[in-house]
Amino acid sequence: MATVLVPLAQGCEELEAVTIIDLLRRAGVTVVVAGLEAGAVTASRGVVLLPETTLSEILDRDDFDMVVLPGGLGGAQRLEADRRIAALLRRMAEQNRYVAAICAAPQVLASAGLLNNREATAYPGILDGQKDIKMSSAAVVRDGTFITSRGPGTAMDFALTLIEILCGRDQRDTVEAALQRS
Repeated sequence: MATVLVPLAQGCEELEAVTIIDLLRRAGVTVVVAGLEAGAVTASRGVVLLPETTLSEILDRDDFDMVVLPGGLGGAQRLEADRRIAALLRRMAEQNRYVAAICAAPQVLASAGLLNNREATAYPGILDGQKDIKMSSAAVVRDGTFITSRGPGTAMDFALTLIEILCGRDQRDTVEAALQRS
């Protein structure tokens, strides 16, 4: 079964973080939730999230199939400022593993140089001025091993896409059917 790392930073977007973690776990994916530092994370709307571990404790692990960055401007800025995150994302890319980001978090990928000459999407305005990125207005964009999405309203589609990539279409359909989306 797939293993996914979801790093959380103060100011992350809670709807995105919880949707990603919840849906991946419904699909049977092992999800490791790691805070940039020890303790609770206060998300952008004041919801308090408690990561299971810290980034420092798992950085040496080499078994992640995917790293998923939730957005939220404050959280994305903190992820972007953390050199460990950039190094982890580059290592994942070099190993041809999946890297995903939603809302403001695609800026973290852009800052690490991972979206150059790739198609991507993000919250409007986040990637403005990035001349080397092929911008899309789609809800979810996959370009090779890079997956990006627009924001809180696309979080469920984003998470379901991640399930399909990691577990296949049948597992995605099973999880989606149980959600009663239609």
